[in-house]
Amino acid sequence: MRIDIISGVPELLRSPLEHSIVARAREKKLTEIFIHDLREYSDDKHHKIDDYPYGGGAGMVLSPQPIFSCIEKLMSERSYDEIIFTAADGVPFKQQHANELSVKKNIIILCGHYKGVDQRVRDMLITREFSVGDVVLSGGELPALVITDAVVRLIPGSLGDAESALTDSFQDDLLEPPVYTRPSVFKGAAVPDVLLSGDHKKIETWRSDMAIERTRERRPDLYKKFKKKN
Repeated sequence: MRIDIISGVPELLRSPLEHSIVARAREKKLTEIFIHDLREYSDDKHHKIDDYPYGGGAGMVLSPQPIFSCIEKLMSERSYDEIIFTAADGVPFKQQHANELSVKKNIIILCGHYKGVDQRVRDMLITREFSVGDVVLSGGELPALVITDAVVRLIPGSLGDAESALTDSFQDDLLEPPVYTRPSVFKGAAVPDVLLSGDHKKIETWRSDMAIERTRERRPDLYKKFKKKN
């Protein structure tokens, strides 16, 4: 898989992509991630990438020219399955979207910034728009990293334990159950006996029951979806 991330502030992206699971996936050649500095594609002599909005109003808007130049160059070199824009008014990014994107070959992620991006970019280039929550951030770099991390960890070989990704929260509309490790008793609090029993059937039943209960308490919206399916 190849992921191209386009940003006006590329410095915000580099460090998180050079550590942990994403870095290991890159080292194993499971994924290629390229960061593109939008300013390098600007025709402006000062490498300007934004301008005032027509009609007035506060804030600046990302100009279409450097974005089109960057994306059109990339598209001339290979085909892309998706061109994603990170936007506060996008569709909420969920695990199912990460699952879908993880089987794609090439994707582009355009990071929003300032007040937004010229609508013609969204109308003519973008295939999907995602938000990571009902909150406004300074730019789309953090959401782009969230999407990248969520997708890359699903690529076979990225995780040491392939089953781990399949049992993550949200994969089946349930949150994960509580987990414990050594020691079995810490500050007077003991690990549930069932987890020490060695009875795998009972353990799986307990985990399932706990996942359902945790979801019911913390995410009634997910619990409702789960109950509807089951």
